[in-house]
Amino acid sequence: MSVSSVSQKQLILEIRGKAKIRCDLKRHLSPRTVGTIMRSLPLEGHAHLLGKNIAYFETSVDSGIERSRKEFKRGDVAFLPSSGSICFFIANAAPGKAMTPIGKLIDDVTLLSGVQSGDVFCLYEDDA
Repeated sequence: MSVSSVSQKQLILEIRGKAKIRCDLKRHLSPRTVGTIMRSLPLEGHAHLLGKNIAYFETSVDSGIERSRKEFKRGDVAFLPSSGSICFFIANAAPGKAMTPIGKLIDDVTLLSGVQSGDVFCLYEDDA
């Protein structure tokens, strides 16, 4: 059952052939960036890893920095404007680059632990 609303949108992050993880994009965190991402769905790209703490994929989304932070907690979802990347935090991290917070992973974050570079991430709206 979808719990999407105007202020929050439930999406599915699919690691193709491996797992599906529900996540919420929260408009109140960064309204302009979340709106741009929502209009760009579905998004797909190859997974990359930044150490053991961050999994991300590059997109064609173009949005500047908004309400930037440099520290994130396990389960956070953020947008890195310099590369148009959507980042998923596997563990608490301070990546050193300012990112725009955009949401949270709902399901078990450890499902991201098995991600390898080259896996395909798909981010799309939960129509269930």
